[in-house]
Amino acid sequence: MRSIRPPFAARRGRSARRRTSPVLAAVGLATALALTATACDSGSDTASGEPTASASQAGDGKIQIPDDIKNKLKEHGIDVDKWKDGAWKNWDKDEWLRQADDFINPIIKGLWDPDRMRGADDPDKNKGVDDNDLTGDQGVTDPEPAPVTAQAVKTSYHASVPVAGKVFFDAPEGTMVCSATVVEDPAHPGKSNLVWTAGHCVHAGKKGGWYRNIAFVPSYNDQGRTEAQLESAPREEVAPYGVWWSDWAQTSDQWIEQGGSTGGQGASYDYAVLHVTPEKGSGGKSLEETVGSALPVNFNAPAVPKVSSITATGYPAAAPFDGQKLYQCTDRPGRLSVAKADPTMYRIGCTMTGGSSGGGWVATGSDGKPALVSNTSIGPVKFGWLAGPRLGDVAKGVYDSVSAKFAGQ
Repeated sequence: MRSIRPPFAARRGRSARRRTSPVLAAVGLATALALTATACDSGSDTASGEPTASASQAGDGKIQIPDDIKNKLKEHGIDVDKWKDGAWKNWDKDEWLRQADDFINPIIKGLWDPDRMRGADDPDKNKGVDDNDLTGDQGVTDPEPAPVTAQAVKTSYHASVPVAGKVFFDAPEGTMVCSATVVEDPAHPGKSNLVWTAGHCVHAGKKGGWYRNIAFVPSYNDQGRTEAQLESAPREEVAPYGVWWSDWAQTSDQWIEQGGSTGGQGASYDYAVLHVTPEKGSGGKSLEETVGSALPVNFNAPAVPKVSSITATGYPAAAPFDGQKLYQCTDRPGRLSVAKADPTMYRIGCTMTGGSSGGGWVATGSDGKPALVSNTSIGPVKFGWLAGPRLGDVAKGVYDSVSAKFAGQ
């Protein structure tokens, strides 16, 4: 999460206090099994374009990338063959794809091994924002909530919160991590491949572009092993339901144009939807079928004062947490306004730290059933509370657009 000082940014995963060296391991770069490339449109119900054709596997086991995909990527200065051999590490400003329809995320089999996942870091460490980022005539803001101590989720995580997991990605600063939630897909009831997270977990905002090697791991560290225990754990234990690569991602146009690495800019629109595909075969099962659950998304949740309780879930990484275990906070939300013209955000007391960014916020609807109503976006530098966007028409546009693009598949 992004820090705002005193309020802080719950942007990307790991903590400012506990830093893991962001070395970019080149694991499996030359052994891509299922390399695909797609483009993405942002935030509009009328977004045009369809997913590009996936790469196919030839009889000799080598990957065949359709020429139209190669040519499209080369227009952006990207050679797919070089990309899988490590060219994705080039973060030259002129080659960092930024626009909504520029998203690509070729699968690199084995890249996200246990060591790389465990070492994912936070690109916003050591950053802050002046106090005046949250002052002035910015709409309604309620008094700062009292801190609510984050509670460890009972293991197995899959039995307790089967929809929760981690998003891993690469940024110029190194390997990074966020939290995320499996959500329903109206185009594929019971067979969703959609994941909800924060916009800053997929795109750097106004001064950057799309992150790379974005992958989702449901029920990460399902048994709640310690970091020391995970050092020798096999991949199947760290990622018991597999690694799912994002073959499509969308965030809001507002986040792309306004979002910043720190502060509250764009926070009211800080959300994203991923469509994912398994790195390895899933026996034809969707993500929802694999984990056994998916949450509905409520784009018409009651006004903040009418919501009695919200539960936020995530993998906090800053001290006293280590990023390896799942936690939750439950509190009655208040209101936070970071800009008068932007929608008011939910805010709850919570001691979760960086790493919990993108994690789902769940409230019980009028039908008595739980639904996703927000995700972790920002919080204070010294921790104690979290804020997330209230999902409305813009968020629904992002969600519907991703669903529609894969409706016929």
